[in-house]
Parts: sequence; structure tokens; C-alpha cells
Amino acid sequence: MIRVGELDPGPLDAITDVAGVRVGHTTLIEGDDVRTGVTVVLPTPDGSLCFAAPHRLNGNGELTGLEWVRETGLLTTPIGITNTFSVGVVRDALVTSQHRANRGRWHLPVVGETYDGRLNDIEGMHVKAEHVFAALESATDGSGEQGCVGGGTGMICYGFKGGIGEASRRTDDHVVGVLVQANHGRRRRLAIDGVPVGRELDAERIPLPADGPAGSIIVVVATDAPLLPHQCARLAQRAALGIARTGGAGEDSSGDLLLAFATGNRDPEANGTATVVPNERLNGLFYAAIEATEQAIVNALLAAKTMTGRDGTTVHALPHEALLEVMQRYGRA
Repeated sequence: MIRVGELDPGPLDAITDVAGVRVGHTTLIEGDDVRTGVTVVLPTPDGSLCFAAPHRLNGNGELTGLEWVRETGLLTTPIGITNTFSVGVVRDALVTSQHRANRGRWHLPVVGETYDGRLNDIEGMHVKAEHVFAALESATDGSGEQGCVGGGTGMICYGFKGGIGEASRRTDDHVVGVLVQANHGRRRRLAIDGVPVGRELDAERIPLPADGPAGSIIVVVATDAPLLPHQCARLAQRAALGIARTGGAGEDSSGDLLLAFATGNRDPEANGTATVVPNERLNGLFYAAIEATEQAIVNALLAAKTMTGRDGTTVHALPHEALLEVMQRYGRA
């Protein structure tokens, strides 16, 4: 493992270090060309509402339900993450699951996507409602799988195999956890803890997959701090700096979408009251969001394995020994 930043992680170094948050995955690897899946993030253990807000670094992507989040400042459903062409089925399945749980009759689920069509038969739309239900059923607050799992199964990050990554950072009073679906970035721009890894491990050393779009990233930020919606928006915006620290630039072809939610004011509509962190005390949370996002991207790269998929396309994992040699040479290991 490579640690980035200055703050300490929580015990799991995962978004589930925020109490009550659960994560579930369904991974689909079938035949030569199905490499996809779905990931769900459940913000609260009982389905209660929490304050939330999004941020757009670049909008060539989709994260459904955001207009209602912006309008009310509330996150009202679990979050789904999948491939570009499976957003609809995941959204519909989340509606069904909300009805089954007797959580009202009106829902606008939040579902994000990144494109996995270089490794996956994305046109086949292999993600089905039962896969979403299975991910919800398997969701846990423990230390989960990362890399080639769930929605991240077929994703590519900085020309290496990417996917799902998680991390957390602690402040004096609170914890910030992050989950990413990392499918973005150009190889030569990759930096880890300030080291130009992408230039050191270029295409001459580690083959690149065939040319394609720069890709996208979905970032989910959670905190147990009692933030108001406008403060969640500020937290999501700062998490975008964690993308930048690894080399992401919000390229024109990239969908870089972020959502932050805060569980410190549990079910504020039902309770009718809310507490708040003074703005002058937000810096620690900002730093935590930046570092946890950077670490989550690095963790996605470290956990992913080399994968061959559609049309025989092979995407190589970031080689650990070569990475360690580079980091040691720059005095970072």
C-alpha cells in the first residue's frame, strides 16, 4: 500500500469508516466480452435522509437525480454506479427496492456511470435488476473489495486497469470517506504522491490499450460531520482537487461528477432541526476530502488486476514492483 497525504486514515481506509454507510457490489464476468457490474452506496442504515450536494468538474457523463438534490439539499435514496448504458435499469431497480422497503411512493434515485465499452460488450446491457438487488442485499459496512469489482469491473484509469477505489481520512473530530469509480486520465499525466509515475511507466514499459476517450470518474464523498447542503457542495468541490492531484484535468471527453453527503444531521426533515460546523472549521474536512479522493484513486489502481475482454483487448494493471522502484527512486516509498 502507498499512503498519500498527511492525515491518518480510518481503521478500514474506506468510505465505510463513516458510521452507517454500506457498500455492495455485483460483478459480471462472463465469456470473452462481459466485464461489467453495479456498485451501490447506502448512506444510512435505515434509509433515512441526509444532507447532500453535487459538483461537476466536467459534464460529459451522467449522475441522475441531481436536480432534486440541488433543489432540496437532501439525498433520498441509495446511490448506484454502473456502466453508461445500464443507468436506466439501475435507476428502475432502485425505485423498486425503495417501494419494497416501504419508503414512500415517489423516488428520484441517484445513479452514476462511466464507460466500460473497451473491455465490455456494453451494447449488450448485461446489468439487470436482479444484479442491483443482489448488490443491495450484499452491502456491508466492513472492508470491501476494490479494483475490478461491481461497476468498476471493466474500467480503465490512466491507461492501467482501474475500477472501484475507497479511502478515508480523519480530522480531529470527524471522518471523511470516499468511493470512486475510476475510469479516467491519460497515462503520462498520472502522479502518485507527487511522483510522475505515468511518465516513468510509459507505454514503452507497460503497454497501453488502444486509443479511446479519456474516460470519466464518479466520486462519492461521505462524512459524519453535521454539514448543511451548501457545505456539502463545498466538500464535493474540494474532492475534485484530489482528482487533479493524480493528474486528472476534467478533459472535454470526461465525465467527472462528484456527490458529497453528510450524516451528522440524521433525517433533518423529520427532526426539524440541524446543527452545523462553522465555516472557519471546514478546512480540515476539505483536506480530508482531497487526500481521501487521491488515495481512493491510487487504491483502485493498486487493487485492479490485468484484464482481457472485448475483442481480445488487454488492459494491464499498474505493476506493483515497478511502481515501488519508481516511488523509492523519488524518495516516496
